[in-house]
Amino acid sequence: MAIGERIHFFRLLRGMTQKYLGMALGFPEKSADVRLAQYETGSRTPKADLTAALAQVLDVSPHALSVPDIDSYVGLMHTLFTLEDNYGLKISEMDGEVCLKVDVRKNKDAARLHEMLCSWQQAAAMLEAGEISKEDYDKWRYHYPEFDTAQKRTKAMSQGLSDMLLAQMEGEE
Repeated sequence: MAIGERIHFFRLLRGMTQKYLGMALGFPEKSADVRLAQYETGSRTPKADLTAALAQVLDVSPHALSVPDIDSYVGLMHTLFTLEDNYGLKISEMDGEVCLKVDVRKNKDAARLHEMLCSWQQAAAMLEAGEISKEDYDKWRYHYPEFDTAQKRTKAMSQGLSDMLLAQMEGEE
């Protein structure tokens, strides 16, 4: 997905207009909405410093804005093929369903990807079990890897997720 689409997605998620976001970034009021529209449509691409500023105003990680271009199914497939080449991602079947797995024996990067996916699965399972809210799950995803810094183990909860949950529980008391 192109960065413009991610900016648009998070801007709407935060309930911001193009003008509001543009002005929050320091663009003149007269042209703030036009500048944002240029980034959202892809006619302009933000440089790293503007991407960082956008992420800060939108309250997400810069990584959440700079995702690979997966606007088409073909583009998505080639992204998956690259993950297969670089990280040991494998397609298989389990119980009649297509699934993706990581061959952790491929290399160190494959093992790291596996750890990251296990952390994601833990957060998703906590959401499914009602242990965290959708808002907390989205915060975990959109700030990744901020809440997942102690990811050396695959079976234990990440320190960031643990801290976030403890803070949430303390707020409920």
